[in-house]
Amino acid sequence: MSKKYSIVIIDDEVEILDMLSRFLSRNQNFAVQTFSNPVSALSSLNSTKCDLVLLDIMMPQMNGLDVLEKLKDMNSDQKVIMMTAYSTLDKVLKSHKIGATNYVMKPFSSLDALEKKVVEVLED
Repeated sequence: MSKKYSIVIIDDEVEILDMLSRFLSRNQNFAVQTFSNPVSALSSLNSTKCDLVLLDIMMPQMNGLDVLEKLKDMNSDQKVIMMTAYSTLDKVLKSHKIGATNYVMKPFSSLDALEKKVVEVLED
């Protein structure tokens, strides 16, 4: 992995944003940008592309599945890993139908495993 990858994290929980940003930024190949407001994230992503979006499903301003649909409308090839604390098969199936690349459960069992999943998605 020699390319510098742009990663956007969208989650209403500031603690999650801070933790993921600090952890993923340790990797010199990752440039990380965070958004606690999905509307702001969509506005930014409309003009600036990124390699990967980590997207929370449950957010008060806008449901993550709605954000995913808008991301895919803007760029059908956008890679997105959905993050959720609510493992309902319905939401997982719906996110894959819309075009999510993968998903992870919160709380994260291992940040190293999350980073490995991020690398796998980016290099696929």
